[in-house]
Amino acid sequence: MNPRLRKLIGLIGIIVFLAGYIVLASKLSDHLPDNGAARLAFYIVAGLGWGIPILPLISWMNRGR
Repeated sequence: MNPRLRKLIGLIGIIVFLAGYIVLASKLSDHLPDNGAARLAFYIVAGLGWGIPILPLISWMNRGR
């Protein structure tokens, strides 16, 4: 597969994944208790958690022929 096409497909996949992830995280944050520590922990995990599922896609995008 052409590397430019692979990167385009990966870019579209990342954008779609992040849009869904943002919607899911915002909907889940509505159900959090009014405890500041719980909200802080949720936002730390949600803020860092998006990178782990994207790593295989990024490695696929950068794979050579």
